Order: sequence, then C-alpha cells, then structure tokens
Amino acid sequence: MRRTRFAPSPTGLLHLGHARSALTVQHVGHDVGAEVLLRIEDTDSTRSRPEFERALVDDLRWLGFGWSGTPRRQSDHRGGILAAVDPLAARGLIYPCSCTRRQIAEAGGTPGTDGLVYPGTCRGRRLSDRQSGDALRLDLARALDGLSPPAFEETGPLHPGRHEVDPGALIAGMGDPVLVRKGTGDPAYHLAVVHDDALQQITHVVRGADLWTATPLHVAMQTLLGLPTPIYHHHDLVRDAHGRRLAKIDGSRAIRRYREDGLSPPEVAALAGVARPPTPKQDRTPVWQAGPS
Repeated sequence: MRRTRFAPSPTGLLHLGHARSALTVQHVGHDVGAEVLLRIEDTDSTRSRPEFERALVDDLRWLGFGWSGTPRRQSDHRGGILAAVDPLAARGLIYPCSCTRRQIAEAGGTPGTDGLVYPGTCRGRRLSDRQSGDALRLDLARALDGLSPPAFEETGPLHPGRHEVDPGALIAGMGDPVLVRKGTGDPAYHLAVVHDDALQQITHVVRGADLWTATPLHVAMQTLLGLPTPIYHHHDLVRDAHGRRLAKIDGSRAIRRYREDGLSPPEVAALAGVARPPTPKQDRTPVWQAGPS
C-alpha cells in the first residue's frame, strides 16, 4: 500500500504555506494512489498547544483536506520514539551534550543547513556521563564511516531525480544533530520524523522545500536504523512580496483570518498557489477529537 502524510506542528495557526503543503500532499497522494494520513507533530512540549491542535484540525477540514483513520499524535508515543535512539547508542554513536546555543557560537559554531554546525565540544563524553537536562547528539562522522552512501528518489519540481548522499557535505553542513532535546528530553524532529515515517509505512514524503537540506540526514538515519527510504517530493514555498517564506508568526496570512474575512476554500487554495480542483476526500472515520498535547 502507498501512503503519504501531512504532518503539521500545533505551535501556531496554520497559514497559506500549510495550505499549499496540505493540498499538495492530497494531490500527490491522489496521483500515485496513496492513502493520506494526518500526523500531529507535537514533540516540542514547550511550544505545542491543544488550542492550536484543535484549530489546525478545524482549518484542514474547512479547506477540504481529507485523511484516513485516526491521526497519530506524537506526544502519545513519546517513549517509543525516544527508544529509536537505543540501537544507535548501543553502537557508540550517541553522546550527551550540555552546550547552550551561546556556547556553541563562542566555540566556533558556523552557520549550516540546520542552524549552527556543532563544533564537537562534548563529543568525547560517554553516554554514561549524561547529566539531567543534557541533549543527546549523533556522532555523524562516526556513524557514516564505512557506510555505503545512501540514495533517494525525488519527484518534486525543484530537484527531480535520484540523489546520493554525500557524507562529507552532510557532515560539513549539519554537524552532529540533536536527537533528544536539551532540558525537556523531547524527541527532536530529525528522530521523530524518521521513526514515524517508518512506523506508519509512509512511501511518499511530501513536504516544503525548506526541508530539502534535512533529507540527506533523514535518509542516512534510515540506513543506520535499517528502515526503508520513501520517495520524496519537496514543493516550493509560499513567499511574501520580499521573497521571505511565510511563518506562523505572520498571523495576517493565517487560514483562520481568511476564513473570518469570508473567503472560500477554493479562494484560499488559489492564494496558496494550488489551483487544481479538489480531489475526492478520504474516509476520515473513526471520528477523532483534538485533545491535550
């Protein structure tokens, strides 16, 4: 069975960029004959809010986005996601890190594809020395050493074709990624998304071009964990008049605001740059209610 998913985070109101992504997921799913799922990526316990979760479900239904079955709320499966670190830790690929962003910058962290590239300050620490509140990082160079270069297929309009992960470029641009967050102990995005895509048997990952640079890491982690690599499709982003991509802080472009102004779902879809007619809705039973994060 082919499956795809839309996976928003309930940390703010959905905006036009989310509308483009959700509808693109729906259209690609229809084109390839895939079941469409909804996943609530609420592993960030400091920012996720139940009111935003309820709003996003309501806005998606209004927009005409359909999904099958019961949405997976990641916070309900926190322990299972965190356990995905265990096989990497058993191979000596995980280490604790107490560094703050300021310390990383002062230690020479340079801008990369996912924030500052970690300079390796804590890389020599043993996992058994982990203190309360420490993050967990993947020793990326050690993990990739001797690994056959992973590859993936991209069907999006920006980078179509087969791509082989360049270990050197990945290490230089990403550094040692955080898999478990400092302070909260929450699963980081890079861990949770790889775990859940495999668990839900996602065959086609459709998402925004802002996540293109994270794909080599995700594919490398899939290889390290013995997980299947889906087909990827990265779509272009909705940008403002200055070329900046929309963010949740730009409340004036929230779907909820357009609804309040009286726009229809097709009009909002057009503003998001999705002009195709809506595809048939998926079966959304059983009924699901957004609850606490």
